[in-house]
Amino acid sequence: MIVPGSASQALAAALAEHTGRPLATPEYRWFPDGEECAAVPEFEGEEAVVVAATDSNDALVELLQLQDAVREAGAETVTTVLPYMGYARQDRAFEEGQPVSARAVARAVSTGTDRVVLVTPHEAGVADYFDVPVEVLEAASLLAEPLPADLTEPLFLGPDASAEGMAAAVRDAHGDGETSFFEKERDYDTGEVTVTPGDVDVAGRDVVVVDDIIATGSTMSEAVAALRERDCGDVYTVCVHGMLAGNARTKLAAAGVTRVVASDTLERAESDVSVAPLVAEAL
Repeated sequence: MIVPGSASQALAAALAEHTGRPLATPEYRWFPDGEECAAVPEFEGEEAVVVAATDSNDALVELLQLQDAVREAGAETVTTVLPYMGYARQDRAFEEGQPVSARAVARAVSTGTDRVVLVTPHEAGVADYFDVPVEVLEAASLLAEPLPADLTEPLFLGPDASAEGMAAAVRDAHGDGETSFFEKERDYDTGEVTVTPGDVDVAGRDVVVVDDIIATGSTMSEAVAALRERDCGDVYTVCVHGMLAGNARTKLAAAGVTRVVASDTLERAESDVSVAPLVAEAL
């Protein structure tokens, strides 16, 4: 049975449709002191697939409760699908005395599940922090689907060298184009980061900027603005995880982006691609 977290209801419904499995209807209530109780009053079968993006602390606690609830309801095996894993970017201690938050979260999630499915984690190494088997799914290639088929001399750019592989995956799925990446320069006096599309010629070309996540939109909007200054054609920003926190969407629009494309690992207005078929193959 597919059991959705409150932040992943559309994805869970799509996954139920793709797999033919029944969809549970959890109930959520809050006590006067702010504590939540996530319950699964109607549960069928011996296997539970809990689908829950942990994009907030509340969502993480809710996931732990859902894992426990399906065990109480009789599930013999539990698979936890993390479309988006919060704290995955805190994959190491950056200063002395800091936690490895991704490890702490992974250990907590592991206590209530037999298996974990991760979709494009920011750092692939976070899979090693879980105490149960983990399968990592790469969803970048799905982002090509909403793009126009007739892009003009398309250029697929990663925000840095490490993301050029994702850009290549989108390019290959689209079927045509060149790949490159932005060069970053940091001013260590001010902390500001400047991004430029290197020496590649973008004039008159449609550009697709590819990243795993757009969070605040600051770096991505700067990248779009740099492309516009070089007289490019249309600019598309595509990402697996469209966090788009705060005024990120406005920053991108102001910079001149043509369209923002994201998947439904985080359910936003820009979620034009579903990872449900990819996850269904892994179940």
